[in-house]
Amino acid sequence: MKVESWMVRAPSEPMELATREETPATGEVLVKVAGCGVCHTDLGFFYDGVPTRHPFPLTLGHEVSGTVVAAGAGADEWIGKAVVVPAVIPCGRCRACREGHGSICPQQIFPGNDLHGGFGTHLRVPAHGLCAVPDLADPHVNRAGLDLAALSVIADAVSTPYQAIERSGLARGDVAVFVGAGGVGSFGIQVAAGRGAHVVAIDVDEGRLARVREHGAALTLNPREHDFKAIKKAVQAFCDQHEAPTWHRKVYETSGTTAGQETAFGLLGHGGYLSVVGFTPKKVELRLSNLMAFDATAQGNWGCLPEHYPDIVDLALAGTLALEPFVERRPLATINQTFAELHEHGSARRIVLIPEN
Repeated sequence: MKVESWMVRAPSEPMELATREETPATGEVLVKVAGCGVCHTDLGFFYDGVPTRHPFPLTLGHEVSGTVVAAGAGADEWIGKAVVVPAVIPCGRCRACREGHGSICPQQIFPGNDLHGGFGTHLRVPAHGLCAVPDLADPHVNRAGLDLAALSVIADAVSTPYQAIERSGLARGDVAVFVGAGGVGSFGIQVAAGRGAHVVAIDVDEGRLARVREHGAALTLNPREHDFKAIKKAVQAFCDQHEAPTWHRKVYETSGTTAGQETAFGLLGHGGYLSVVGFTPKKVELRLSNLMAFDATAQGNWGCLPEHYPDIVDLALAGTLALEPFVERRPLATINQTFAELHEHGSARRIVLIPEN
């Protein structure tokens, strides 16, 4: 099948619309893209010299939803199904996968990194990691009234903080501090609040803070208005108010900035927990011995295992997890302008690019 996609020939150079043939091999499917979200990681690949595992030329994009229109041998049952494509697809067979470490599977497939991604009309991926989407036309299932394109952001912006929260052991009554309230952070805040945690959001954008105040954040702080000492004092007072000692405080770094990572590390207390969810290629200067002195834990989080996706889709369709207030749709043809805008100014919402055909 002939497919069109926006190809990166070289870093920072305008992407070009290109045509290629795609035929699903055994165990693979071809997904007609309904929407593909633009992630901070895409900007890192395009602007910051973060290397992709497949060299350029390459089509980026790893937050994909769509409909399976063709399949290779062994994957015929997927044809016609609406799906969300996980951003990280473990092989499911290697030692890492068998021992519960699918996130670091050495044979994992990352669309827009290992192979052509979702900024195009179609995407060819392994079938074994797909998440089937229930009938969106059924109002009893899709109580939130979402379309398939909106579900694309589940593939990273929602699922990644979901897994980070799962790993952290966040419990009802704990305090969850999100450093970064846009994209990944905005959805993580909702997941944490839905689990009964008391949520703090820290961000430099007042628009983002206003939005998350309506969706789970009980305390919002802007570093442009408060220095670090004031932020730390406010967080501690919030924890005291909710009778949450430092070992019941979970900090999630979701900004992907050096300032955000420094702030998140600085908020660790005795027995505390830090989840590093955001990414920046820049170095951060830290006193690592704080982990020893506080008997604290810092853990990275790479993507989300496919087995979590059905539960996340259910949360979104039920309206328990709001997507629409945090999503902005644009035509895929605006990809170069969109990348430039996000690189220069960022965005208060997750931008989803919609193919025109």
